[in-house]
This record gives sequence, C-alpha cells and structure tokens, in this order.
Amino acid sequence: MAIVILTGLISAACTKPAEKVEEDTQTATLTNPEVQSVIDELGLVYVEEGAQYIITYDEVNAAQQAWCDALVKIGQTKEEGGDYRKVAEQVLSEAYNYDYGKVFFKPTLAFGDQTFRNDKKGALSYFVGGDPDFPNDKGFALTPWVKARYDNAGSDNQGIQIYGSVAITMGNVWVTDKEGNETMVEKTWVFKKGIDGKLRIIVHKSSLPFNPS
Repeated sequence: MAIVILTGLISAACTKPAEKVEEDTQTATLTNPEVQSVIDELGLVYVEEGAQYIITYDEVNAAQQAWCDALVKIGQTKEEGGDYRKVAEQVLSEAYNYDYGKVFFKPTLAFGDQTFRNDKKGALSYFVGGDPDFPNDKGFALTPWVKARYDNAGSDNQGIQIYGSVAITMGNVWVTDKEGNETMVEKTWVFKKGIDGKLRIIVHKSSLPFNPS
C-alpha cells in the first residue's frame, strides 16, 4: 500500500498542468524591460535568460581603473606616513566581494600553499605584508607604484564578456615604480554586480608573462 501511495505522489508531482509549466518558464525567463534595453543597446549576446541586473562596459572599465588607482593610493599613503593598512582594508571591502561572499584570488607573486588567497586576511597580507601567517609577503602595493593602467585583450571591448550581473575581463595591468620602471602583469577579473549596484571582484587571477628564454 505504501508503494502505491508513493507512486501516486510521484505521478501527481510529474503531471503538472501544461499551462502551469508554461507560466513557470515565462517567469524564469522574464527579463526586466530596462535591462533588456541595455542588452539591446550594447549588442550583448551572452546574457543569461531572466537577467534582472546588467553590467555595462562603462561600469567594467571604471571598476578596472578604480582598482589601478587604489593600488597606487595604498603605496602613496604609506609614503606620506598615513594608515596604509586601513586604506588597503577599505579597498578590499569596496573592490572585492569578501564581505558578501566568496572570492578566488591568485596574486602574481604568491606560491606554494599560499598561492591562493580566498579570504580577506590573506589578500590584505599580499597587498601590505606584515602578517606572520604569510611570511613571504612583502606588500605588493608598497613598492610603491606611482602609476597603474590597464588594457583588455583585443580592440574596443572585445576583452570583456558580460553575462548580466557578471562580467569577465582578460588583459594586462601596467605598473610603474618611482624610478620609472614599468612592469606588465596579465590579469583575468570576474566582476559581480550587487543589488546595491556596485561591481565587486569575485575572481582575480594575475601572472607574469611567460619568458621562453
């Protein structure tokens, strides 16, 4: 008898009226008209169905430049005798997703069992050093860098993919020290747009270019 009842329950669950299935599908794929207008205007082709938030190319480029500016500000603050650690913490809270969820961060100059910095503590140590749990960190932002700029792969916005509330970039960041020496690192960023409208980094992978010699 128990088997018969269970079978009946399964049968009932699997025989949802066709009009209800259609209604659910429409709800799942319904895109906010304002979002759809941005999708159409930008000619985006990767956006997931039902997207309720959309990132624009301008927002992505602004977030990348803001990261470059923040890197310079951390080192500048230390040079001026300010609280550079506090500035770095603020950058991690505003530019990264650590306070809201998961972040994957693979810095340029990290190795071994500390290659990946999946919490704010590890990320802070990479940027400003001084954490005994990360003895190899010298503070990447404290060089200091006096200038930082970025470019994305390809022309125009070819190096940016937008999927609605998530955008992926691939390209380079160029940093210049006080002696005028410029270093280029390869960057892949993934940004997520929060319900507050702000873009935050959820993936950051950085590496030095391969040198065959």
